[in-house]
Amino acid sequence: MKTSLVAIVLAFAGLASGQPTDAQPSAQAAASPQPAAQAQPQIKDPAEYNAYVGAVQQQDPAAKISGLEAFLAQYPNSVIKEGALEVLMGAYQQAGNQAKVMDTANRLLAANPNNVRALVLLAYNERAAQKWADAKGHAERGLQALPGMPKPDGASDADFAKQKSQLEALLESVAGFSALQLKDNATAEKDLRAAVEADPTNVENVYPYALACLTATPEDDVNGLFFIARAANLVKEPAGKAQITKFGRSKYVKYHGSDEGWNDLLTMTATTPLPPAGFTIKQYVPPTPAEQAHDLVKDKTPADIKKLSFAEWELVLSAGAPADADKVWTVIKGVPLQMEATVLKAGDTELQIAASQDDIDAKRADIVLTMTGTIPPKLMPAEGSTLDFEGTPVSYTASPFVMTMEKGALLTKAAPKKPPVHRKPSQ
Repeated sequence: MKTSLVAIVLAFAGLASGQPTDAQPSAQAAASPQPAAQAQPQIKDPAEYNAYVGAVQQQDPAAKISGLEAFLAQYPNSVIKEGALEVLMGAYQQAGNQAKVMDTANRLLAANPNNVRALVLLAYNERAAQKWADAKGHAERGLQALPGMPKPDGASDADFAKQKSQLEALLESVAGFSALQLKDNATAEKDLRAAVEADPTNVENVYPYALACLTATPEDDVNGLFFIARAANLVKEPAGKAQITKFGRSKYVKYHGSDEGWNDLLTMTATTPLPPAGFTIKQYVPPTPAEQAHDLVKDKTPADIKKLSFAEWELVLSAGAPADADKVWTVIKGVPLQMEATVLKAGDTELQIAASQDDIDAKRADIVLTMTGTIPPKLMPAEGSTLDFEGTPVSYTASPFVMTMEKGALLTKAAPKKPPVHRKPSQ
């Protein structure tokens, strides 16, 4: 993440603790009313006050830790306990003792379940440790508690608002990224979008947000494609940029039907951080079977139609408009055809066979072939075998498709024939 955990802790610890600058408490200050939003607890016992001041004014992190731990042990119910724990948490962070940072954060939550700084630290570290459920839970609690976080004494309204915005963006990032790992795409999209809008240049939020959109059910393809292109621009490392660009292009082609416009999207997102008003990408809608059937025959002559595969004839006859079906049937009806098919059921004078690859795979007969005579036992084709034959189409049923052929004959020598192919043209 771009935001430094050390910076977060240290930026708040001093202000939040209400550290005194005088060696002795001021009775007048203690008695003076403070604005509710900025009021800090006042230590009235001079010994307790001196112990606290002596601890927080230590410059060496180890000395500060020692002093604060001693203070908290001696005064476990101090009115300044929460502030002391916040300073202690920052001191452990300065000392590089991450285990104690986490321990102190949990102690802070025991003192105040809505302590935002403790929730931020826990969420951030749990995300780094891939404890996704814990990170998401603490981040969401932090977002709920953030509006009620009191402004520390000495903080200007502008500085406090900026600090809260930074914490909010960090918590949204952690909550959203953790939700994505937990396959909670709805939460991931909501929180990561907020994080992206807070900082559209942070690829560590932009890329996960794009993934959340593109893997949602249903997918949010328009936003996903915009931000995957944006992420490709933000990543500077060549291998990573190439990988994200390749992935984004494949998603774009799947949605749009071609890569037309992909390079334009890359160019736009290089300088446009968020989708402009009205931004959209046209979705490719595959043609219906009837439209495919029409495209197969619309410009073809009878000679061209006769050269189509059986699967293509089947598509037009079963799914085409009446005019397109008639165009095919007029060409092949009553014409002896030599073909190749798979035997599904063999009888003495009738074979049930499949000539399109789809029907072969489904083990469904699409041709009923009546032979010119009884098939000799030695020539009886085995079920599942490939058959070369000749037959004459006489009728068909459109759905489920079955063509009836007569004058069937087994071919025993090589002859031009139509091999099985799939009914539907490749997309």
